[in-house]
Amino acid sequence: MSAPRARILYIDDDPGLCRLVRKDLERQGYVVEIAADGASGLVRIAQGGIDVIALDHYMPNQDGLETLASIRNLAEPPPVIYVTAMQEGRVAVAALKAGAADYVTKDVQGEFLALLQRAIEAALDAAMLRRAKEAAEAESKRNWQLTQSIIDTIRDPLVVLEHDMTIVTASKAFLTIFGITEAEVRGRRLSELGQHQWDVPALRHLMEKVLPENKPIESFEIEDNFPGLGRRVFNLNARKISQPGNHALRMLLVFEDITDRKQRERDALSLTNEISHRIKNNLQVIVGLISYEARSTAKPCVQGYQAMQARIGAIAQLYDLISQSSRGGTIAVDAYLREIAKAMSASLLGNTSGIEIEVKAEALEIDPDRAVPFGLLVNELATNAIKHAFPDGTGRVVLSVEQVGDQIELTVADNGVGMKDKDAAKIPEKRGSDYVAIFVRQLGGTIAPSGLEETGTIVRIRLPLLMVPTGGAKRVAA
Repeated sequence: MSAPRARILYIDDDPGLCRLVRKDLERQGYVVEIAADGASGLVRIAQGGIDVIALDHYMPNQDGLETLASIRNLAEPPPVIYVTAMQEGRVAVAALKAGAADYVTKDVQGEFLALLQRAIEAALDAAMLRRAKEAAEAESKRNWQLTQSIIDTIRDPLVVLEHDMTIVTASKAFLTIFGITEAEVRGRRLSELGQHQWDVPALRHLMEKVLPENKPIESFEIEDNFPGLGRRVFNLNARKISQPGNHALRMLLVFEDITDRKQRERDALSLTNEISHRIKNNLQVIVGLISYEARSTAKPCVQGYQAMQARIGAIAQLYDLISQSSRGGTIAVDAYLREIAKAMSASLLGNTSGIEIEVKAEALEIDPDRAVPFGLLVNELATNAIKHAFPDGTGRVVLSVEQVGDQIELTVADNGVGMKDKDAAKIPEKRGSDYVAIFVRQLGGTIAPSGLEETGTIVRIRLPLLMVPTGGAKRVAA
């Protein structure tokens, strides 16, 4: 189906020229209507359907400039091409200032019709572009209104930022919570709002990467005092957003108030620390009672009491670390091993012993659920070394932990007399304890073969990766 032909209204009081213009333009495919004066032309324009007007200057009763002014006062006036005589450049300029799209001159060389045709084509193209622009702007406005409606229905406060970090719009939740108006927000930077609570260098650095590098912001926490709200904690998340067909990029920044959640976490941590402290105190009372009983028991039974004291002491040190921890989810391995070594030195060796316990541990953390069997395992291996490796009462025991690939290697080594049977799998039994095998099974580990040593004994135990680097908050293995 062919496109409808453009309709041209030619307003002129010269019948001969009107016939000539109509004949030429119709030959070019236009529909042409004629009006003999400005008044009749205005009547026809008001009826609608005219795409371009060609308007002569000299006409009776109402000249072209007066008619042009009336046309421009219409709601949606068609483009006007003003027709003047060659010597009337001043009139043409006045017509352009009054709103004419173009002008052509009546010449004696016969170029008037060709000039008029080109002016009509240009006016039609300009009108088409203008309509396309208006339609795009209207669609954009509708989309933005829809976006704003969606934004306003979201309960969490949020803002949309331009590439220069100025605010385009803010949700009703944002305006309500922070007690600010749309006029106070629009066009301002986030860092300028309120008492500059959002003016945080680390946040600015992250925001500057969202649009150019498409790096979202995940869970950035800000804690501060806010007017009318008091001390609050907000979790910030940001994403790059764009509209199909529009190259403009913007940033969506969402504020989640996590104050209550953080307070619950702090309360839970405080309660955990308090309970752990009380458990540690109770265990230390038990250790003290065992120590008291050991002093009055028969000598053959003393080692059994001391071993029991060391095991309970290892658990007590764990709860002591938990009670002092601010992390609430993990236990530092190096600190745990040092506390175990300290407790064993006090319960098994004393101040005059020639046996030393040394700790070498990477900066790792252990899940509290597995810390108890891990600590008991270390305690059992070290106790065995102290009891059997140093008949002369001097030597050194080294406790070490390191990450090896996707496993953790716990090593307990001594420089004592060594063992005749170097079968590592039989070490627990040879050392007089079945507990090692039990704890290794609980941790899902294995006793790794160890090479022959000229002196001393080395026990290596491989465990699943149940620890994470210091500062990590993610459990690597279940």
